[in-house]
Amino acid sequence: MAGHHHDHKAHGGHDHGGHGHSHAPASFGRAFAIGIGINLAYVAMEALAGVVTGSMALLADAGHNLSDVLGLAVAWAGLRLALRPPSARFTYGLKRSGILAALLNAVLLCVACGAIAVEALRRLQDPQPVAGDVVMIVAGIGIVVNGFTAWLFARGKDGDVNIRGAYLHMLADAGVSAAVVVSGFVILKTGLNWIDPALSLIVVAVILRGTWGLLRESVAMALDAVPEGIDSTAVADFLKGRPGVVTVHDLHIWPMGTTDTALTAHLVMPAGHPGDAALADLAHDLEHKFGIGHATIQVETGAADCGRMACA
Repeated sequence: MAGHHHDHKAHGGHDHGGHGHSHAPASFGRAFAIGIGINLAYVAMEALAGVVTGSMALLADAGHNLSDVLGLAVAWAGLRLALRPPSARFTYGLKRSGILAALLNAVLLCVACGAIAVEALRRLQDPQPVAGDVVMIVAGIGIVVNGFTAWLFARGKDGDVNIRGAYLHMLADAGVSAAVVVSGFVILKTGLNWIDPALSLIVVAVILRGTWGLLRESVAMALDAVPEGIDSTAVADFLKGRPGVVTVHDLHIWPMGTTDTALTAHLVMPAGHPGDAALADLAHDLEHKFGIGHATIQVETGAADCGRMACA
């Protein structure tokens, strides 16, 4: 950066994230508490029914549901930590813990799918007798429990990757329970025990399809990729179009957490610094046009020289 004047820095750092989304996770504390409570109760009931009836399908599903309860607990902890205020060491607070929780959540889903697939393949080779009527009743209760829990998170699934992770967990569990009900019914009518593990493999494929998107997005966020829904080229063009801006360089856009987005940029303005009011307006526009709530702008009044720097 030699030969360039770093005359002014301005911080458009509003603490309320893109369009207020940063407050959304706080309202889901009750949803997490209710979801964890009723699912733990259901896991205990399902495991007991599996032992009493000798149904491996119910025991495997209970294990799957337990892993998802742990996933809910991880997501909840991540969101609670993300609400902690900044400190001298963690100057952003612990907002990024939500990203780590979402990533761990996706990995847990993949592990759960792997466990179900292994058990399903083993049972395809050696089908076990299944008490179809009991399986249908218990799994039917599972549809209600998991469907209700998914509904608790449905309104926040588009605003936060962590809430979407919890929503997908519960929706996947409802799908598994539905498949178990169907297999119990078919087995009861036909005696074809191999249908149960075969359906389990289909459900695993459906779960993995949904989980892949969650895993990909959470990894991208952990690597400071531009958040989905924000076009970095459009942001660069917007900054270049501001009065007095000759060019823009060192533009970076990254997620501070699962709901807050930060931006830093150098604006080359040879005519002089535009003033604090103009920078405040710029920060306001970045938030309301692009959902970027934490902008740090550096103004350079030297001549634009892109020969030795990466100009956007």
